[in-house]
Amino acid sequence: MGKEKFYITTAIAYTSRKPHIGNTFEIVFTDAIARFKKQMGYDVFFLTGTDEHGQKIQEEAEKAGITPKQYVDNVAGEIRKIWDLMGADYDKFIRTTDDYHEKSVQHIFKKLYDQGDIYKSEYEGWYCVPCESFFTETQLVDGCCPDCGRPVKKTKEEAYFFKMSKYQDALMKHIEENPEFIQPESRKKEMVNNFLKPGLQDLCVSRTSFTWGVPVEFDPGHVIYVWVDALSNYINALGYDPEKEPSELMKKYWPADVHIIGKDILRFHTIYWPIFLMALDLPLPKQVFGHPWLLSGNDKMSKSKGNVMYADDLAELFGVEAIRYYLLKEMPYAQDGTITYENIISRYNADLANTIGNLVNRTVSMVTKYFDGVIQSEFAGDFDDELRATAVSAAINVTAKMNEYKTSDALEEIMILARRSNKYIDETMPWALAKDEAQKARLGGVLYNLIESIRFIAVLLQPFMPETAKSIFEQINAKDTAWESLDAFGKTKAGEKVGTATPLFQRLDEAKKMEEIEASLAKPEVAEEKEPENLISIEDFAKVEIKVGKVLESTYVEGADKLLVSKIKVGNEIKQIVSGIAKFYPPEEFVGKSVAVVTNLKPVKLRGVLSEGMILAASDKKNLSLLTLDKEIADGTSIG
Repeated sequence: MGKEKFYITTAIAYTSRKPHIGNTFEIVFTDAIARFKKQMGYDVFFLTGTDEHGQKIQEEAEKAGITPKQYVDNVAGEIRKIWDLMGADYDKFIRTTDDYHEKSVQHIFKKLYDQGDIYKSEYEGWYCVPCESFFTETQLVDGCCPDCGRPVKKTKEEAYFFKMSKYQDALMKHIEENPEFIQPESRKKEMVNNFLKPGLQDLCVSRTSFTWGVPVEFDPGHVIYVWVDALSNYINALGYDPEKEPSELMKKYWPADVHIIGKDILRFHTIYWPIFLMALDLPLPKQVFGHPWLLSGNDKMSKSKGNVMYADDLAELFGVEAIRYYLLKEMPYAQDGTITYENIISRYNADLANTIGNLVNRTVSMVTKYFDGVIQSEFAGDFDDELRATAVSAAINVTAKMNEYKTSDALEEIMILARRSNKYIDETMPWALAKDEAQKARLGGVLYNLIESIRFIAVLLQPFMPETAKSIFEQINAKDTAWESLDAFGKTKAGEKVGTATPLFQRLDEAKKMEEIEASLAKPEVAEEKEPENLISIEDFAKVEIKVGKVLESTYVEGADKLLVSKIKVGNEIKQIVSGIAKFYPPEEFVGKSVAVVTNLKPVKLRGVLSEGMILAASDKKNLSLLTLDKEIADGTSIG
């Protein structure tokens, strides 16, 4: 009898731009579930990848002066690099530009057309390019896209449509008979009440107004629209093609056990996708899990708001394992999570440095100090039973929480055990026991219990923080690291020697760390696409607006003695600009100066304060000098 299979997928990332930390949460979350299932003995297949077609990508490529394929190659490479950096142990990375995928998409479209599910007509309505969605007049909110709030375009074009209403009753029946199909529960109510009950409109499944997509084989002016193209990746990655015999992977792993997706694309995965599968006469996935968003403070991440964080930057500041921990601990099951630099530092210090790191370091150091590193035998005493019971129940509870994909709750169970272990040190006071030779056996027993408790913690941490778990195993010289070894307390073998006590997480000085972060944020943005030479044309230079600005008022940014926030008059408008010049120009000396200001930079937040431009200055290692004017010139005058 072989292992039970478990097929898990992320949504495929759209290759319009580099993914921010909110997008990256999904791959880390899915990876933790996949690792957990592997530890539980499942035969896991973990799929991720990139969605690479569409009008938005064609437009972005045109702006960049490269082909759409060159554009998506660059972004897909960056996405994969970030997924790998964050420790994602996926089995396959599919790209919707892969030949086998495109061929299957064409065959799927033809099959659906031949059997009468797809028909040709004309579309007239409103189209949102970023969301790749059509809307009727009544669906718009203040004339804009109801999903993202951006402007929409009036569109009229010939198109193919899928008969959604034909399968509506069958889908409703499936949802009613399979209560776990859409999770969390709140998402299911939203889909049923807002979309299914009012009745499904036929779905536009081809476009003629752009060319970057999979062509319809029998009607070359059309490209197959995103829903059929992108959603079918989940079966195409397993070798599905309606014109071929089922592949071994398809027979083994389909249906998917769970699609992990963002709540914003739930409609496509719980209505469009299951209906396509019904039309293809394929089983439906067992579950679609719509996770919440990770907000920057209280806002959705957006480049225009200047509140975007990226995984590679955060990993450089705090380490990959700490960021994995933060994402998995701070994202609730059904409500949106939040991320700020201050919260990361706080969680890092409280949980990783003070609780887990301190526990491991103290324990291994004491075994080394008092017993030359040799683990002693168990020795029953006060407080032992409670620690052992906490360890065993932690294993049971983490397993239960992870089976429900509640990573935050699972990590809290591990923290409960870590905190209980630290309390056990305070209760038993090994340093006091060490002073009494008669208590030598008891001291050895206390340290044995701590090593065994740490082994439990490390085994439980493996899906979430695999490198940290590995480091703990090395320090305590753990031999039994399998999940099933947590069925009872006491699997650590006496007589083994611990490794070297090495701090897992050094406590962070919040003020110093925030200064480091501010310095990195204050760096001017560099283009993601590097030119082969450091040369620009006069047209490039003309894009930068530099104007004379008059400093009206200036103060220190609260909590950041190197930053000034200033009101600067530039013609008829007043801009608020944050600049790192306070060391050289205190506020009272800065007010009244005429300075050169870049006025068309995207706004960003520095230390939580909005900055709407940049003051030009020159600096070396010793000094900084503003670019000022040697004659009186009216503010608002263009420079250049």
